[in-house]
Amino acid sequence: MDDETPERTTHGVGPWQGEWPVEGWYDPELLEHGDTRNVIDRYRYWRMDAIVADLDLVRHPFHVAIENWQHDMNIGSIVRSANAFLADTVHIIGRRRWNKRGAMVTDRYQHVVHHPDVADFAAWARAEGLPIIAVDNIGGAVPVQQAELPERCVLLFGQEGPGLSPEAVAAASGQVEITQYGSTRSINASAAAAVVMYEWCRRYA
Repeated sequence: MDDETPERTTHGVGPWQGEWPVEGWYDPELLEHGDTRNVIDRYRYWRMDAIVADLDLVRHPFHVAIENWQHDMNIGSIVRSANAFLADTVHIIGRRRWNKRGAMVTDRYQHVVHHPDVADFAAWARAEGLPIIAVDNIGGAVPVQQAELPERCVLLFGQEGPGLSPEAVAAASGQVEITQYGSTRSINASAAAAVVMYEWCRRYA
């Protein structure tokens, strides 16, 4: 289940035409053979480590955390969204192994760290001075469009189905939920994560 999807698309660019650029961030192999990776045009032909270093200069000050007790397949998709919205770091709480298929190898460009349990994660957040914002449709949760969403924070998401554990909810200093208008009680965990990350970016990015 940890097999990665190859970082290839049906789009991209062929071998570099003309004299090669001399800047150190370019990858000679990509210049020679072309670049079909799923990266924005700015990073065409760049080395992977150079892309990460460039992203590190402008990452947003919010983090994303996900509980991983059931090998949830949504985790990969959440990592992919965290990359798209330029989160600082993704924190996996619980099992170290997670299903990477949904990440579409964006985890190569996104900092991902592991915490064995909620207590360890909460201690890290306290030490960093980062409030934990739980995202779940639980009693007392404030609609995200009305909620105070700190610029520096950790957005904490639970498993598909059971949601956040009681320990995770207790560790949070705030709870938000996504306003819904249909008949279902909840939306997909990865979709919820993307909505809240976008809301953060709408306010601050």
